[in-house]
This record gives sequence, structure tokens and C-alpha cells, in this order.
Amino acid sequence: MMATFTVTAERGSSSPVWVLECAQVGAVSQTKRLDHAAEEMREAIAYQAKIDPAEVEIIIKPILPSAVAELKTHADLLKQQAEETKKEASDAHHKLASEMKKQGFSVREIGIILGVSYQRAAQLAAR
Repeated sequence: MMATFTVTAERGSSSPVWVLECAQVGAVSQTKRLDHAAEEMREAIAYQAKIDPAEVEIIIKPILPSAVAELKTHADLLKQQAEETKKEASDAHHKLASEMKKQGFSVREIGIILGVSYQRAAQLAAR
């Protein structure tokens, strides 16, 4: 049976070392690479929890400096908005291609007007 543990990872200010802590069992370690954090903590957590290391599932929660955390939040928000806008644009192109097809435009004409290949225009009009 898998047991899930949360490990916080905080980067030292004076060196590129990540300090790792699992408060659930009191395990602490460090690593130079964040992608090694889970493996670095696996045995320590298993030992403290008295379970097999293969039964340990680890969730890494990086703790970022406030300025970096704010920038990440902003970047994530913009990425989400971009994905939503991209979907809206795709839906609008589909609707436009369908309407043009209903009005008798050829798929080649639709492709030229939309700036896509006639094959893509046919796909959009058929959706």
C-alpha cells in the first residue's frame, strides 16, 4: 500500500542547494538538483515511517522566494488565458469555415481566406 508524503524544497540564498523537509516524519536532507529531491528523501522517509521505500510516494512542493512566486503566478495565469483564447480562436475559425461552406465557398477559398491549407480548411468546415 502506497503512503504519500509531502516534501518542501527551499533553495538556499547563498548556494544552489535545495533544503528538503518532510514534516510528517521529521526527515531532512538536501540536494543540488530539484529533480533529485524525491529520490534523495525516499529512504529517509521510509526509515522514519518504518515502511518499505517502494511504498513511499513523494510530492515535492518547492518554496519560492516571494518575487519569483509572484512572477510564476502571473506567468501561469497568462498561460491559462492564452490556452482559453486559443480555444476560442479555434472555435471561431470552425464556425467561420462552416458558415463559409454553407454559403458555397470552396475549401480552397476558405483556406486562402483563413490563411490555412485547403486540407485544414476542409477539416475546419467538417467539424
